[in-house]
Amino acid sequence: MSTDVLICGAGRTPFGRSEASGRQLAVGAVNAALADAGIEWSRVRAAFGGSDSAGLADTLVAQLGLTGVPFINVKNGCATGGSALISAVNAIRSGMADVVLAVGFDKHPRGAFDPRPEDWGLGAEYGSDGLMVTTQFFGMKIQRYMYDHGITPRTLAMVAEKAYRNGGLTPEAWRRKPVSAEEVLESGMVSDPLTRYMFCSPGAGAAALVLCSPEAARSLDTLDGPPVALRSAAVRTRRFGSFEVFSPWIPGGQLTSVSRDASAAAFEEAGIGPGDVDVCQLQDTESGAEVMHMAECGFCEDGEQERLIASGVTEIGGTLPVNTDGGCIANGEPIGASGLRQVYEIVQQLRGRAGERQVPGEPRVGFTHVYGAPGVSACTVLSR
Repeated sequence: MSTDVLICGAGRTPFGRSEASGRQLAVGAVNAALADAGIEWSRVRAAFGGSDSAGLADTLVAQLGLTGVPFINVKNGCATGGSALISAVNAIRSGMADVVLAVGFDKHPRGAFDPRPEDWGLGAEYGSDGLMVTTQFFGMKIQRYMYDHGITPRTLAMVAEKAYRNGGLTPEAWRRKPVSAEEVLESGMVSDPLTRYMFCSPGAGAAALVLCSPEAARSLDTLDGPPVALRSAAVRTRRFGSFEVFSPWIPGGQLTSVSRDASAAAFEEAGIGPGDVDVCQLQDTESGAEVMHMAECGFCEDGEQERLIASGVTEIGGTLPVNTDGGCIANGEPIGASGLRQVYEIVQQLRGRAGERQVPGEPRVGFTHVYGAPGVSACTVLSR
């Protein structure tokens, strides 16, 4: 079990549409995390960060301060924030630095993401044939899963209903108006079985964390709340046999899952299992993703989601609260920031600072999971 890295500060901005640039949002999140840790920027000994489309993270030093700190740019699709966090963890564990910043940010234009096939190792025809449309992939993947495991469209709608309800309890969330399951089902089909209100939207936002060694944490007299132990952090890419975004083919036989691999590695490193988790964040690019990731991350068997979601298990007051801040569906997805937003939320829950969305019973163990193209996943286990 690794408990030699502590999260001493966490900050985020509101997500959604913003007049500010992505870099400005990032500076705001960093300053919030520094204030939470009770330190100045000059105390940071290394930094890692990135965005998908809002610029280079290392240029933030122009606003934060020209201290000469080593600042490494990270870009890894939807796992950018998680990868920055893992890089920060490794910097502390290796002895490179005792106080490290991880930051993720983005600002996307309106409309769906428009990736270029060539950037993903695919021919131009893959895009001209319409296969770069992510909504199509998500629809196909959950359609197959529903057929195999008896999941109904209403369960997908209930996931979205929960997301909007939890978003209403999260001041920084983008979508804060409750939407009923019936409204979700009737919101217009995008890619069968996924309707408009089942999807998240590209947006703008930033999140940042200050990580410390135990020795450094003990020296922070002005720390605003107890630190949270980062017990594990794992990232994995797809293995042969996976069915992922921008995957141009799939072999026969048993499918593999990068989320299963990453979550299993995170639990093994932490020395605990899914049954020990009190609150979790699962990638919910759309409703089907949350359903599938419940099983892929080990929280239930395939097909059990239908019963668990209907019985309220994943609600804030349930036995396994999932996406207590509304997840991607309510917050939107600034790609670089999503993974760190998840960790920010777990930190608030474990500190008992989540306000109206606080999980009852003083949760002690949290889990985060992010997934993205072209088959990459990053997971963490945290505790207090």
